[in-house]
Amino acid sequence: MEGTGKDVRDLRSALELLKTIPGQLVETDVEVDPQAELSGVYRHVGAGGTVMRPTKVNGPAMIFHKIKGFEDARVAIGVVGSRKRVAAMFGCEIHELGKLLCECAKNPIEPVVTEDEAPVQQVIHLASEPDFDLHRLIPAPTNTPVDAGPYITLGMCYATHPDTGRSDVTIHRMCIQGKDELSIFLQPGSRHIGAMAERAGELGIPLPISVSIGVDPAIEITSCFEPPTTPLGFNELSIAGALRKEPVKLHKCISINENCIANAEYVIEGEIQPGVRVVEDQNSHTGYAMPEFPGYNGAASHECFLIKVKAVTHRIHPIMQTCIGPSEEHVNMAGIPTEASIYGMIEKALPGKVVNVYAHPAGGGKYMAVLQCRKTAHTDEGKQRQAALLAFSAFPELKHVILVDEDVDIFDTNDVLWALNTRFQGDRDIITIPGVRCHPLDPSSSPDYSTSILDKGISCKTIFDCTVPFALKERFQRAEFMETDPKKWLPDME
Repeated sequence: MEGTGKDVRDLRSALELLKTIPGQLVETDVEVDPQAELSGVYRHVGAGGTVMRPTKVNGPAMIFHKIKGFEDARVAIGVVGSRKRVAAMFGCEIHELGKLLCECAKNPIEPVVTEDEAPVQQVIHLASEPDFDLHRLIPAPTNTPVDAGPYITLGMCYATHPDTGRSDVTIHRMCIQGKDELSIFLQPGSRHIGAMAERAGELGIPLPISVSIGVDPAIEITSCFEPPTTPLGFNELSIAGALRKEPVKLHKCISINENCIANAEYVIEGEIQPGVRVVEDQNSHTGYAMPEFPGYNGAASHECFLIKVKAVTHRIHPIMQTCIGPSEEHVNMAGIPTEASIYGMIEKALPGKVVNVYAHPAGGGKYMAVLQCRKTAHTDEGKQRQAALLAFSAFPELKHVILVDEDVDIFDTNDVLWALNTRFQGDRDIITIPGVRCHPLDPSSSPDYSTSILDKGISCKTIFDCTVPFALKERFQRAEFMETDPKKWLPDME
């Protein structure tokens, strides 16, 4: 299966590839309500991640062909919801995804603006038209019945810094608030679009922004890189370009001075309004936004920025793409770039001492990483803990690091827990670093939870060293078995 992603350049070619891989894509013609029902169905089909159980881990992606209230739209969900699918679409081995993106980040290929016809501009709707209404144009689902409203969860937000002229792409949650209005949650100081919007606000000018929905999965995942791997001014589309070995094609928007992704399914064109803040649940009054990656309902923000929409363009018979907030899909989008960032940082400082990195789904791709460490001499003892400190530097939102030896399969939770149970003693192998800024969506990172926490978003970062001391390695050899090829007995075995 691996190595088959060379022809993937947009969402449609990605879906065509998945159709050729048994068990990776299902479709239905039964009508579904995008308001909570669609996500409720997919929870059982393949959401996984930190979604409330019962849910299915590593289930197939799904296409809903009939959406209640929409005559000419489909919805795809779970496209990057398994590492198996991502590896197929990227053309690599499953366990090499982080290393692949690490190399791509080192060798970026900048996007280009094309003058060819853009597939995403086949159909054009202008906000000046009397019947323009985002609720009827965009089949955006709600994850749960208490969501603040219909959410765009996989919109590639593209904007340009008003001072530097450097452009960037990131993903933010956006809620449809009115017929031509979107709220966008920009966590202060965390992502590049937020810095651009804040600067435009200081200048008293609107910030043009395009929101491209339904794109090449390479763009969706690489857009989730964060500093320090991709500092302000680094365009993550260049990493997707490196992955595909050709530039991502952009196109001029029709109503604003900005570019969009030319082969997307939908593009929303608009401007972030200077000095305007909106309450996220102003229409629902539930107090909630939507479920976030830790598995809990996120609180509605009272400080969302406002996008005034100028136009919507889309392909003929478009495919809306969405994801469930705490699903495995979010884990992969956040986690694979996390793995790349951590691996890249450690490889620079301690080359060859960390074999691989896994951002575990239980941490939503952000909170927990498992590092596979190599000790070849007595002088390597202690370097595994130094690697953990580097991991915290590479990805500041990381909360827990588990260190294991290279004979442990970091992608197998049972094997990691085996190491925790047989190569770990709590009184000597736990290293805590209290009082460090982490992530505000962790509900335990609050002064209400512990008096040691001075402010919301501060955590105690913790290292669990489950590696064998180098001097004792001979006593911790795993039982070895005869090497055989089981296909001799079970020819159809994968």
